[in-house]
Amino acid sequence: MTGYRILHVAAEVTPLMKTGGLADVAQALPGALRALGHDARVLMPGYGGALKRARAVGEVRLVAHWGSARLLETELEGGCPLWLYETPEFAQRGEYPFGDAAGVPWADNAERFDEFARVAVALADDALGLGWRADVVHGHDWHAGLVPVHLQLARVPAASVFTIHNLAYPGLFDLATRARLGLPGWLEHWQALEFRELLSFIKGGLVFSDRVTTVSETYAGEICTPDRGEGLDGVLAARGADLVGIVNGIDTQAWDPAADPQVPVSFDADEPMGKAQARRALLAETDLEAGADVPVVAYVGRLAQQKGVDTLLAALDGIVDLPAVLIVLGAGEPALERGLAQAMERRPDRVRATIGFDEGFAHRLYAGADMLIVPSHFEPCGLSQLNAMRYGTIPVVHRTGGLAETVVDASETARADGSATGFQFDELTPEAVVAALARAYALFGEPERWRDLMVSAMRRDSSWSRSARAYGALYDEALDTRRRRLPP
Repeated sequence: MTGYRILHVAAEVTPLMKTGGLADVAQALPGALRALGHDARVLMPGYGGALKRARAVGEVRLVAHWGSARLLETELEGGCPLWLYETPEFAQRGEYPFGDAAGVPWADNAERFDEFARVAVALADDALGLGWRADVVHGHDWHAGLVPVHLQLARVPAASVFTIHNLAYPGLFDLATRARLGLPGWLEHWQALEFRELLSFIKGGLVFSDRVTTVSETYAGEICTPDRGEGLDGVLAARGADLVGIVNGIDTQAWDPAADPQVPVSFDADEPMGKAQARRALLAETDLEAGADVPVVAYVGRLAQQKGVDTLLAALDGIVDLPAVLIVLGAGEPALERGLAQAMERRPDRVRATIGFDEGFAHRLYAGADMLIVPSHFEPCGLSQLNAMRYGTIPVVHRTGGLAETVVDASETARADGSATGFQFDELTPEAVVAALARAYALFGEPERWRDLMVSAMRRDSSWSRSARAYGALYDEALDTRRRRLPP
């Protein structure tokens, strides 16, 4: 396979800025592509906090500036080149890049991310004179939705690929935004950027890119239906074979129980006994008590209705009465944060919730817990279940999107052939959550069978290698499409 020059355009990249799984993908996928011989690079906004973290990672160099705007260059861990586009408006969004603490979008989002898209196109076409030109520009989520639009407006020959990480966030603005951004009037059309009398940035990626991807095959099918398409199912279905699902991987070096400096003891699928010590350390850290017959259940992620945290709260009494202890790590909607605080007050012997995100504690929680509950209403891919399996923590998941695709239910047949990695449930109700955990609890009471399930989960290949190869083949197709569209 020919190595391509690939520019990834993302609003967040681990470890510089992270609000969700997109940041992990934008960090890991380019590195996996570089391992296959591609020259992958990343562009993200230069938020204030991101620049400080970038300097902690390595040297940051100024490569271009225009008045108050600057383009900086550094490298991600592993050597992947990273450009940071910094303006005063981006710089002041150090903690909340897209909206305030209450989730209200910033008034200048359209202007900032339109400008970000234009810089991406300039980089892709080497208009900045840096001596590098992209073969493929790969945008991620609505923040990069105008990248394929500007590529076409500027007649840049690079192929465009656009990945939907979560269609529920479409980047909507009033129609007057189009003129304010200086975009041509023909884009204000239902076959272009117009969506229900609004301007949709994500629709730019869906309509104008050469290929559209999302982060699991199951979710790719779901978003072509009215139930999960967020009103864009017709647009997506019309793309036909141009829309593909490629399941995410995880950074298996960062998430490796055999060499993780953030957990108290090393273990792996061949020697899993160290997990018992990690469990004891987690219980001591959270000041909880649980005998060997009482499972430790974890939840790691955003505290949001989409993630089913409301259902988890409604199921809480049934969970702790199994019996089990529940440890939660995450932040999000204030009402859900308050609900967890009240649950701790009501059951201090069984529930702990850490509001916020602590990377080290996340590693220790995956290492020490017995089960991970993932009750998402919908889940494009999900990373927490992949991280959990890597540490022998068994995911119990709602059968939707990438959860259905990455977790093999522990039926008798699947356990017999060694393919089982967790438990699934169909209906998202408190009763179904408790029933699924009760199924897991029953197997937990059979230590040898539980150990077999742990080992099977730990041996699942969740690396980026396979997915990166799939993206490489997709870039072949996108470039072929782009070449056929160019004038002779």
